[in-house]
Amino acid sequence: MCFSPEMDLAAGVVITAVGIDTLRNVRTRDQVALASLPLVFGVHQLIETLVWWNLQGHVSDQVGDPAAWVYLVIALGLVPVLVPYAFLRLGLVRSRNLARLFFLAGLGAAVVDLAALGVGDVARRIDGHHIAYSPGVPYDEVVLAAYVVATCAPAIFARAAQLRWFGLGNLVVVALLAWLDQNAVVSLWCVWAAMTSILINLYVRDPERSDSSIAARSTEVSS
Repeated sequence: MCFSPEMDLAAGVVITAVGIDTLRNVRTRDQVALASLPLVFGVHQLIETLVWWNLQGHVSDQVGDPAAWVYLVIALGLVPVLVPYAFLRLGLVRSRNLARLFFLAGLGAAVVDLAALGVGDVARRIDGHHIAYSPGVPYDEVVLAAYVVATCAPAIFARAAQLRWFGLGNLVVVALLAWLDQNAVVSLWCVWAAMTSILINLYVRDPERSDSSIAARSTEVSS
């Protein structure tokens, strides 16, 4: 598949619409964090469209610079915290202690990455069919492992099949990208994560499955 600003724009529009639909089907406050993930991923792709256009000379640095910075803040700071938090909040992971561990891993990765990112301009360039970012964040193996655990493991250990497929798909793709080209991980994996977040929509829209998770969480809290 050829990735381009048109691809990011199309994916962003579709996934943002899916995200809005997902939030419309929320029935409890505990579901909001999980249901917000498709919308976050969709808006994330729309933001990267601006980065593409800036690198192609269609929009100014006054637009491209903050767009690149916000894109990385979402990817490195918000996603690794929001994903495990959403699963922890709903009690979707089979073990609540594991869910807490995943959340702490994501929080740790986010703190390290955001501290390294800082508030300066983000170096970026078009590299084939993706954008290579150089945010000053070191590709430390421990931090990268914590990020992968936070973003993939909660779904892999979830009760629902749709969520397990979401986690497994993201794990396979991020591992493959990290092996092929670490500079491609942020840009290409986020496109994939946005597409697979459709599975979250299917889960939230299924009253039987999502309500059973709410009941399971209530049982855990009361026990």
